[in-house]
Amino acid sequence: MKLDMGKAWNDAVAMLVANKDVVLIIAGVFFFLPNAIASLAMPQATAELEAMTASGAEPDPEAMLEMFTAMYAEIWWVIVLLALFQAAGVLSLLALLTDSARPTVGEALKLGAKALIPYIGVQLLGGLLLVVAIALPAGLGALIAPGIGALLALIGMVFAVYMYVKISLTSPVIAIEKVMNPFTALRRSWQLTKGNSFRLFAFYLLLILVLIVISAITGMVWAIFSIMGEQVGLFASAIGGAIVSMVTVSIFMAVLAAVHRQLSGGTAETTKETFA
Repeated sequence: MKLDMGKAWNDAVAMLVANKDVVLIIAGVFFFLPNAIASLAMPQATAELEAMTASGAEPDPEAMLEMFTAMYAEIWWVIVLLALFQAAGVLSLLALLTDSARPTVGEALKLGAKALIPYIGVQLLGGLLLVVAIALPAGLGALIAPGIGALLALIGMVFAVYMYVKISLTSPVIAIEKVMNPFTALRRSWQLTKGNSFRLFAFYLLLILVLIVISAITGMVWAIFSIMGEQVGLFASAIGGAIVSMVTVSIFMAVLAAVHRQLSGGTAETTKETFA
């Protein structure tokens, strides 16, 4: 089945509109609040960066690396907890958008919690595959010559993008089809995307570019509040950034759900029966 990008987008919008109330709840709890709180509560490197650039010279890259390393060494556990919390939100959101049984928010949250371990397994496996796709050819090429290493690294990056597209439907497979085996989920995503890799890449790229432009424009709007004072600007940027993050994740999850529905040939129930 060839992907119809227009239909996928229309289906994604329809899902969001039809489930706007519950989507707002899930997205608000899992994406807006955590990002807003993290932006306001986590340590900021603004003062240190201003001190480094006070003399007008370019900041020392090594000093900047040490500064950020020290900062994140203190809050890494917060970042991990935030990532796990939002992963559960992603799975819950996918379940809410696609289950024809219309699960309650509580039921969707239970599914998100249940599917969290398989989701983590898929992310670790997928991340390992992407790293190997770049690092292995680059390392082997560097043993021959630096130029060959750079060329193979570039080829590896292209292959990594291809692999990302191929495994991009693992989250819907877990949340919608209830496939809890990470290896099976990866294989199922590879199967669903067969023959549509380039279309999916173009679709994702276009969507990401549009979201980046929107994020940049809204970022400039929030920055206007900085004229009212540093604290007001920080608060506005945190709230605005959290809103953009909430909307972005909701749109992207709806797109993944719509693509999965189209390529799997129907509803979650039909998909599960076909895959079984």
